[in-house]
Amino acid sequence: MGELSKLHNIGKTVEEQLIRVGISSVDELKKIGAKKSWLMIREIDRSACINRLMALEGALRGIKKTLLPDEVKADLKEFYKANKIK
Repeated sequence: MGELSKLHNIGKTVEEQLIRVGISSVDELKKIGAKKSWLMIREIDRSACINRLMALEGALRGIKKTLLPDEVKADLKEFYKANKIK
């Protein structure tokens, strides 16, 4: 496992998905952001859900996804609904 899996919420599978979509470092993940990274992952894994989106945001903030502020969770839920595959 590489540097991405050292972040909160990022395990082997998510790290592999990030690398598959061209994100191989923490700096790249920070530059792209959680929302766009999640959209990129969803292109290769249509099962990517709200939990993965929140995990990515938590990873960028250095916290567990369960500790995200309520307003951030609400924003991510709206983003997820707006971009959900129907």
